Amino acid sequence: MEIAIIAHDGMKDKMVVFLTANKDILLNENIKLIATGTTGGRAEEAGFTVRKMLSGPLGGDAQIAGRVAEGKTNMVLFFKDPLSSHAHDADINMLIRVCDVHNVPLATNPASAELFLHAIAAQRS
Repeated sequence: MEIAIIAHDGMKDKMVVFLTANKDILLNENIKLIATGTTGGRAEEAGFTVRKMLSGPLGGDAQIAGRVAEGKTNMVLFFKDPLSSHAHDADINMLIRVCDVHNVPLATNPASAELFLHAIAAQRS
């Protein structure tokens, strides 16, 4: 299972906390992580192996959307900062749309992401 992780600047710390809290699930050999550039770097610093794409504003969101459309990415954890505007909103909306079109789970906050990961853990037991 390939899971994409993305976090806006104001949410990167929350993403690292989330990843660390769910390390037992995410370090499973059947889970591969991909990420936009900076988020991926932060995840690597926290001890995760991540395939990094470009930074979101430089096309990383689009790269991940392409992987969703190709059937390679099975889940997207995108911690959006709802209190800030982003120059690459068109890419963000495109990624959300592609997830909807291809019926790929998309969590935009830690609460929904936690539900998704607990569902994965429950399937393994």
